[in-house]
Amino acid sequence: LELESMDFSVSDLVDRIVEMFAARTSQKGIDLKVLGHPRLPSRVRGDPNRLAQVLINLIGNAIKFTDTGGVVVRTFLEAGDMESVTVRFTVTDTGIGISEEQKHRLFQAFSQADASTTRRFGGTGLGLAICKNIVGLMGGSIGVESVPGAGSTFWFTVKLGVPDAEADLRESKLPSLLHVVARGYRPPEGDRPKK
Repeated sequence: LELESMDFSVSDLVDRIVEMFAARTSQKGIDLKVLGHPRLPSRVRGDPNRLAQVLINLIGNAIKFTDTGGVVVRTFLEAGDMESVTVRFTVTDTGIGISEEQKHRLFQAFSQADASTTRRFGGTGLGLAICKNIVGLMGGSIGVESVPGAGSTFWFTVKLGVPDAEADLRESKLPSLLHVVARGYRPPEGDRPKK
């Protein structure tokens, strides 16, 4: 696996991926929601195609194993400075869940939770092993939290560059300024134009 490096928007990428699954979730009658972190930089630098590959796999699996309820995709800014950020993604479903014993086999190549899973849902389990490799190359880790019969949360982190930290800082201040203006901000007496 080789990684590319380009500037992209995490929120736009997640939105595009979720749109890909809209028809599938509608057909199954389940919800698919996205929750983003307000402090996430507007643009980051990394490999959006490999990141998309991981998200598509995790979201696709969550939908596959969920018959009622729904799937929620969240992004969090876990850590960051002017040069890089660590972003955490979680994909939570209300599906069949995974036992403690089954969790240990999930990220191994060609391994699923058990044979009955393969018979019912299909697939080889190779996707999660590839996801683990991609996430590792991007300086992160991957894991799962689950309760059998009560759903699962797959999570992973990746380290991404910040292409223009100053631009992001300026953009982050803009909503605050607009909020002040919208609430009827009045400048001090000395700053008001003379009538």
